[in-house]
Amino acid sequence: MTLSFEAIQTLSVIGICFGLLIFSRFAADAVLLGGLSLLLLLGVIEPTEALLGMSNEGMATVAVLFIVARGLAQTGVVGWISNTLLGRPRNTAVAQFRLMLPVAGLSSILNNTPVVAMLVPAVSDWAKRNNLSVSQLMIPLSYAAIIGGTCTLVGSSTNLVINGMLSDYGSHNNLALFDLAWIGVPCVIIVIAFTIGFSRWLLPKREGKNERFEDARQYVVEMEVEADSPLTGQSIEEAGLRQLPGMFLVEIDRGGRLITAVSPQEMLCAGDHLIFAGDVRSVVDLKNIHGLKVAEKQVFKLQGGINARCLVEVVISPSFPCRGKTIRDSGFRNKYGAAIFAVARDGETIKSKIGDIKLEPGDTLLLETHDQFVGEQRYAKDFLLVSEIENSRPVRHEQRNVAAAILIAMVLMVGIGFLSMFKASLLAAGLMIATRCLRIEEARQSIDWQILLVIAASIGLGGAMDKTGAATAIAEAMVGLAADSPTATVAALFVLTAVFSAVISNLAAAVLVFPIAVAASQQLNVDLIPFAVTLMIAASTCFATPIGYQTNLMVYGPGNYRFIDFMRIGLPLTFIVGITTVLLVPVVWPF
Repeated sequence: MTLSFEAIQTLSVIGICFGLLIFSRFAADAVLLGGLSLLLLLGVIEPTEALLGMSNEGMATVAVLFIVARGLAQTGVVGWISNTLLGRPRNTAVAQFRLMLPVAGLSSILNNTPVVAMLVPAVSDWAKRNNLSVSQLMIPLSYAAIIGGTCTLVGSSTNLVINGMLSDYGSHNNLALFDLAWIGVPCVIIVIAFTIGFSRWLLPKREGKNERFEDARQYVVEMEVEADSPLTGQSIEEAGLRQLPGMFLVEIDRGGRLITAVSPQEMLCAGDHLIFAGDVRSVVDLKNIHGLKVAEKQVFKLQGGINARCLVEVVISPSFPCRGKTIRDSGFRNKYGAAIFAVARDGETIKSKIGDIKLEPGDTLLLETHDQFVGEQRYAKDFLLVSEIENSRPVRHEQRNVAAAILIAMVLMVGIGFLSMFKASLLAAGLMIATRCLRIEEARQSIDWQILLVIAASIGLGGAMDKTGAATAIAEAMVGLAADSPTATVAALFVLTAVFSAVISNLAAAVLVFPIAVAASQQLNVDLIPFAVTLMIAASTCFATPIGYQTNLMVYGPGNYRFIDFMRIGLPLTFIVGITTVLLVPVVWPF
């Protein structure tokens, strides 16, 4: 089949996009949207075709799952998962194993998208608490979820679609639920072993986007162990208070007795006052630990519900009316409706009781206040700078069980086939807001539009390949090269599907290649089953690019990755899984 002029244009534009993604630092959404716009301007696709990705159910599902994941984070479910289920690994290799094995198991029976959506914030929190590089964990998370879906028919929507197409073509040997496990389980073992063994060289060691810069402002914060705290009776190490990044436990005040040089084995008691020194982001993390509260009593005299509070930094101006006065005598809380619970001066910590500190121009104050404070004081002459701390609103621990129940219900409804993934996630997001696990403003802010634009643009580019016949022409040419050998044809099918899955969605790639697989099996006069199984596995080996599979896109930003990072580890992994599939399929399903 000869390529049309439009097909050549489409392949050229996609090639340019890939070149820019690999060899430049341009944002992925800008590159892919630029490529899609160019095809639109060239007349290759119509506006409705260019916008097709914006109405795609998969993209919408990812958007709604961002809201569900934010609800889980805001209610403490994410923190519970990171502390209780993932534990405290000794090193990165142990962390990857403890993460990948259960994720692969979950993804074999559940849709992998909600699994990753739930775990992305948990893994970020886990990496931070255990001083691990988040970029060493996010790709392994996605890869485990992807390959876990190859073990059963329900592990991936692609498997179900291809199995249904087998029936349409009159196959008398449709696959049973666990038939794919003959190939999927060895592939899971290989992916986990390869990732753990080679990630130290093939994956970057970077921090998350919000953790790349040192914070010069250091605060001393006093926290109290609540009377009914789950931390009571735990050691400092067991409570996770020893390895807080950017935060150091200076001493413990226990009924007036100071415990300095605190041992990791020191047991916590109700009423203990813990004095920490650290940067502002660590203060936010500390404040969200279940069972700890700010020790300064003035914080609890603020008007308004606790869920309407946030942390704000202000810098005192020379015209501040209370300069030279102690915080206790300044009447700050009554005047501004805000409570001071930490002060930084010239980038150094001030080791005094909050009430005894004399306020001076240039001091940076960390306040807990109502959510209208920034708007009211942004241009006030009393402060040189007013800035709300990102993600500083209190965690709603009292809603944790509600949020967990919503998540479990969502997964069960999808698992039994009662609702589609999109409908179930939409219902879950609505319930998160209705039950006050999440505020509407927080739901709006939780959506990562960059990822959604990348998904939508990728779908549009894939549609252009389909419309112009570029995909079909390449498929027929590759399979034609190996038409006389069943094993070589299976290998060609794997390569073809894996390549297509890297540039268009895996489901679209599988559906596109399936008719070619049917034609090849008929020409060779062999059973269609081994070709269909190869197609299912190949469509799920979307390791080499972030745009091939939505879970890759979900970890792209949080892992602070570049396009080339996926290729560096994904290409050899795809090759190894391909060899395994080509060798095992003829053994399990002889031609």
